Amino acid sequence: MKLVIMKFGGSSVADAQKIQHVAGRVAARRQGGFRVVAVVSAPGGMTDDLLTLARGVAETPDERELDVLLATGEQASIALLCMALKGAGQEAISLTGPQAGIFADTDHTRARITHIKPKKIHAELAKGKVVVVAGFQGLNPNEDIVTLGRGGSDLTAIALAAALKADLCEIYTDVEGVFTTDPRVVADARKLNEISYDEMLELAGSGAQVMQGRSVEVAKKYNVVFEVRSTFSGAPGTRVHQEVSYMEDVVVSGIAFDRHQAKVSMIEVPDRPGIAAEIFGALAQVGVNVDMIIQSTAQGGTNDISFTVPQGDLKKALAALEPVKSELKAKDVVHEAGVGKVAVVGVGMRSHPGVAARMFKALADRGINIQMISTSEIKISCIVAKDQVDAAVKGLHEAFELGKKTRVKA
Repeated sequence: MKLVIMKFGGSSVADAQKIQHVAGRVAARRQGGFRVVAVVSAPGGMTDDLLTLARGVAETPDERELDVLLATGEQASIALLCMALKGAGQEAISLTGPQAGIFADTDHTRARITHIKPKKIHAELAKGKVVVVAGFQGLNPNEDIVTLGRGGSDLTAIALAAALKADLCEIYTDVEGVFTTDPRVVADARKLNEISYDEMLELAGSGAQVMQGRSVEVAKKYNVVFEVRSTFSGAPGTRVHQEVSYMEDVVVSGIAFDRHQAKVSMIEVPDRPGIAAEIFGALAQVGVNVDMIIQSTAQGGTNDISFTVPQGDLKKALAALEPVKSELKAKDVVHEAGVGKVAVVGVGMRSHPGVAARMFKALADRGINIQMISTSEIKISCIVAKDQVDAAVKGLHEAFELGKKTRVKA
């Protein structure tokens, strides 16, 4: 009997009515001849509510205790979904991450899965039960519960699909799949029937919110094919898998954006080996991820280094750079919070020249100034003013005719 992993996000289990709907979808899969492992997130908004509560009692909550608190959101979901399934006549059992055999490292609030021992899952499946697993959590070597960071339920589902050698892995959310860009910004955004792991990774890294990047990395590593689809629609979703040759016939697959970026520049730092290592080492020590980096041409023995960080990490980044500024005798550290990132992504960019020129012209035609540029083999990203992000996305979607094109079929 085939095994399917069905993951449901917070919006899918936000209230009693939606939980009953999810139970109906899960039960239908079971009745269709599948063994089912359902992975669920906390009810929509609950994790944020718990964070607010924690910060109300402690300005900087202890991370071990914060994990104990945050893990309760998913535990509420698994219990409620099992109640709904049993009420509908379907045998089911709820398992926390540790009960499901999910082990992780000791990095509280952002742990990484180290291995999975799904003995109990196998035993319960053999009894004909639907197994409902709490996403976002695992057990560390100290036998403490840890959480996997935002989007960690996606990671739980993908990792379980790999460990259990599932035949299907379905990621259910409140959208019908992966679109060429956010339909709330561009009305003619198109749902993609399929997309490669690499494209999905680049879209996630550029601000698209459909999937957590770490989850896609694990899927790629273990070749877990998965489908992003809607909880509330029976329409097919978007299949994410290894790249195949005909994907290159489409130059650009999608436009991603992030309105919450900040630009930081360290002015007049010495031009000598090891300077960049000191600057970015200081940021790494406080857990700040850096995206785009630009270094100016040296003049008079100094240069400027500019980079972007998530806007929420700006204060932490500036605090970490103050001692570095003094040590290096840099002239200043300046920043700008009101910037956004737009990116065009597509595996076809490897074999089709002129994508950058087309992108830059589209932005120029709309009077949008480019502040920074970063490229990879299948992505070009630009930093622009925050209030021009929507205009940039619309212009690029139109320039690459993404509302009209269909992905080439084999």
